[in-house]
Amino acid sequence: MTAADAHRAILAVWRIEQPLLITSLARMLRDVPLAEELTQEALLAALERWPETGVPERPGAWLMAAARRRAFDHLRRRRMLDRKHEVIARDLEEEQQAMPDFDSALDDDIGDELLRLVFTACHPLLPRQARAALALRMICGLTTEEIARAFLVPEATVAQRIVRAKRTLSESGLAYETPRGEELSQRLSSVLEVVYLIFNEGYTAARGEDWMRPQLCDEALRLGRVLASIAPQEPEAHGLLALMELNASRRAARTDTAGDPILLLDQDRRRWNQLQIRRGMRALGRVQALGGAGGVYALQAAIVACHAQAGTATETDWPRIVELYTTLAALTRSPVIELNRAVAVGMAQGPEAALAIVDGLADEPALRSYHLLPSVRGDLLRKLGRNGEARTAFEAAAAQAGNRRERDLLLRRAAEAAAAP
Repeated sequence: MTAADAHRAILAVWRIEQPLLITSLARMLRDVPLAEELTQEALLAALERWPETGVPERPGAWLMAAARRRAFDHLRRRRMLDRKHEVIARDLEEEQQAMPDFDSALDDDIGDELLRLVFTACHPLLPRQARAALALRMICGLTTEEIARAFLVPEATVAQRIVRAKRTLSESGLAYETPRGEELSQRLSSVLEVVYLIFNEGYTAARGEDWMRPQLCDEALRLGRVLASIAPQEPEAHGLLALMELNASRRAARTDTAGDPILLLDQDRRRWNQLQIRRGMRALGRVQALGGAGGVYALQAAIVACHAQAGTATETDWPRIVELYTTLAALTRSPVIELNRAVAVGMAQGPEAALAIVDGLADEPALRSYHLLPSVRGDLLRKLGRNGEARTAFEAAAAQAGNRRERDLLLRRAAEAAAAP
């Protein structure tokens, strides 16, 4: 194995194992920034040793052992300064000898260690946008580039938010904690946002060779189900779960055998997962029973439900989708939602009406490097027979797309527009 091969393997393992490493160390140390720092040290150790020794048979276990050794060393160094740490270190050493299950017998209302860590990172002391950025970067393993794409802001802005949030956590002495009651409710909206963004990155990856990252989708779904169980009276918890279940139901139909994207209207609906559709519709019914049908996640779930309930693409209730997007756009004031509304308008009222909306978004700062703006424009121009302009729009979208599969799709569409009479 070459050094380059080892580095690629290390980074692949790291993306998978980082959340578990930080979660385990944060539980041991009761200090989230310190846990992140020590896991980074374990990564550096792997980068130094694995190119020479080869990737271990169980790389995740190797990283965990390296990270825990550093945690024990830290606690030992603090013994003379803090009696409490001495007791913790001794107890942890005894537990290590007994090979304990660190994830069992949790004494909190959440019952999920990763989710408890997300709640910790979403402390009200931190600015709202910093909470989500910190959780996504440190705990969920997304890169600053991926987080910046999710928020439609510069990468440097996200990096600054994360640095400041970590400094605030360290300097304030906030503990690794389990919020309860009202405190849990105060943090819930930020936690829902984190889970939503994890799912979105899994559903359509910002970067890389694959259009989807199924592991992230599955983790977001798992967290969403836990959230719905610990906050059963919160409509938006059920709304988010409904949204994720309904979207995930299409996963098998979203790519062909080569892994290339298949757009919604071209998908084989027989491959949609009916069990997940039923789960999503049950969650959406729970939202309505709680009187929360007007929530952000509930509205998005209702839109996806329109697709799920249509037997074919032509049977889709596009006027209803336009209505839902109009309500959602008024609620969020999001240019991305407005762009999605334009797509629905194009299906319900024709491409000219939709193109007017899209052209009105051209100067939106948040959409300047958003590849789906020229992509949608290209699609509408193609339907209007303006093939030369469509080709230019698709090529512009491809230049902005970070995912190889999506970029290739856009270039194919550009070539098709160029070849059209």
